[in-house]
Amino acid sequence: MDILNKVRNYREEEKRLQWEGTFADYLEIVKERPEVAQSAHSRVYNMIKSSGLSERDGRKMYHFFGEEIFGLEDAIEKLVEEYFHPAAKRLDVRKRILLLMGPVSGGKSTIVTMLKRGLEQYSRTDEGAVYAIKGCPMHEDPLHLIPQHLREDFYEEYGIRVEGNLSPLNTMRLEKEYGGRIEDVKVERIFFSEDKRVGIGTFSPSDPKSQDIADLTGSIDFSTIAEYGSESDPRAYRFDGELNKANRGMMEFQEILKSDEKFLWHLLSLTQEGNFKAGRFALISADELIVAHTNEAEYRSFISNKKNEALHSRIIVMPIPYNLRVTEEERIYGKMIRESDMAHVHVAPHALRVAAIFSILTRLEDSKKNGMDLVKKMRLYDGENVEGFNQVDVDELRNEFPEEGMTGIDPRYVINRISSAIIRKDVPAINALDVLRSLKEGLDQHPSISKEDKERYMNYISVARREYDEIAKKEVQKAFVYSYEESAKTLMDNYLDNVEAYCNRNKLKDPLTGEEMNPDEKLMRSIEEQIGISENAKKAFREEILIRISAYARKGKRFDYNSHERLREAIQKKLFADLKDVVKITTSSKTPDENQLKKINEVIARLIDEHGYNSVSANDLLRYVGSLLNR
Repeated sequence: MDILNKVRNYREEEKRLQWEGTFADYLEIVKERPEVAQSAHSRVYNMIKSSGLSERDGRKMYHFFGEEIFGLEDAIEKLVEEYFHPAAKRLDVRKRILLLMGPVSGGKSTIVTMLKRGLEQYSRTDEGAVYAIKGCPMHEDPLHLIPQHLREDFYEEYGIRVEGNLSPLNTMRLEKEYGGRIEDVKVERIFFSEDKRVGIGTFSPSDPKSQDIADLTGSIDFSTIAEYGSESDPRAYRFDGELNKANRGMMEFQEILKSDEKFLWHLLSLTQEGNFKAGRFALISADELIVAHTNEAEYRSFISNKKNEALHSRIIVMPIPYNLRVTEEERIYGKMIRESDMAHVHVAPHALRVAAIFSILTRLEDSKKNGMDLVKKMRLYDGENVEGFNQVDVDELRNEFPEEGMTGIDPRYVINRISSAIIRKDVPAINALDVLRSLKEGLDQHPSISKEDKERYMNYISVARREYDEIAKKEVQKAFVYSYEESAKTLMDNYLDNVEAYCNRNKLKDPLTGEEMNPDEKLMRSIEEQIGISENAKKAFREEILIRISAYARKGKRFDYNSHERLREAIQKKLFADLKDVVKITTSSKTPDENQLKKINEVIARLIDEHGYNSVSANDLLRYVGSLLNR
């Protein structure tokens, strides 16, 4: 019954939002809220902006796309700032077809779908309200009723520019139904809906021999010719093409470059002049955003054809590459699983991450930068700290290959392989090794992977496996160390006390006896050696730590366990090294004694309670790490 109540509430809300009045009434609304008369491009831009905006790492994050599009912040920012924003300001950009170009499963269709669904919702808000001449099949802008010779006066009074001419049908209706009195013309509020073909259209190319241009521009209704006497009578014309129905909103042109040329030529005048030719009428005005998508191969073929030059200049190409950040790729897979019937299956922590590592590696280009390999590049792109590199290097890496991300493994392949692992294993949990095994087996079945690519991808699976080995060991390390954070902080504080004494050439006091002692060189080296600090480099490393502590103190901040990435890593490795024998014995023993069994149960409980495992995946992890340590 709850769902029925919601349906009733929605129906009542629909009734509340409905409005009908005369053109004179509509002008009062325009005077109070000029935004109701905005252009289609402006409406899309304001819709995106209304969801909010924030900044991260110098990038603009548009919240409108935040829950569906991951890792494409640069592409989205370029799309909004270089197309929608200037188009909303009536700059010449609005007279271009927006073409999203990128690899399969890269997010092009998702972006378009989000824009369509977003417009449907936005037209139901006060800011996005849309009004049209009542009874018009094209939902025509009521301001087209303003005669041409009065439009300058209208601009001076209302501050709104009127573009476009009254359609043939409404020109006839104005004379026959309203006697030329524009103030009496009925106006209604409309709500965009792709299903009802209001303000949102979709055109998909089919067989050129059977597809009719009427799919775009409408057609003559021959059953009415006898009644109206002429094919040029607008009442005898069905204004039901996609360009007609998408007026005031947007039209998606799917796989635009697969279309027959005759369909593309119609877009020339629509984009440049804001009108198109239909039937035996004068040019029909239309205000709509045309967004299309295609892949790179088809686009390259299209621009190489000289016959298409007229269209080249009327298209703005926005590359939509694959995501290149591991964390965001992991979110993509998580979202796809949640939306499937596999959501009940337990996917062990890091299983999706290793799949994401593999995917990202296939999409990256080898850098010529000294000391840079693909794994370091992957980590830098993901926002991790890598010794010897900083944000300037990240920017240089991005500029080195501007088209990076246009090739590689697509997310659908990965999800297909995860699905295969779940179905084949037929258990309530899968882990990272199951996923990697399935990815490896699937390479033989992928039709577009060459022999050279397959060898390269097999190597990336091995790299992802090595990355997982380190992750798995750290995970067990954390679970085995009782009060892990406290132990780490205690060791950190002890190390920092010794470093401070070493750098300042002071002695330490024994907290129990009060006796003065030299800094504990053995302790400091046992930690520094974990991250490869040589004997010659130890002094510089310790001084760097002291400088970092001073910098934090000047800013009123406290230097803690998370303040230095490499030192934190060293502390973790030192703790794990101290515990390695305990872990090895406990995890690999086939007949653990009572004490070992208790320890195993404690670790499993901690992995389940604090790290997101279930009993199956926790036991799998312990067995695997035990095997790693015994090699």
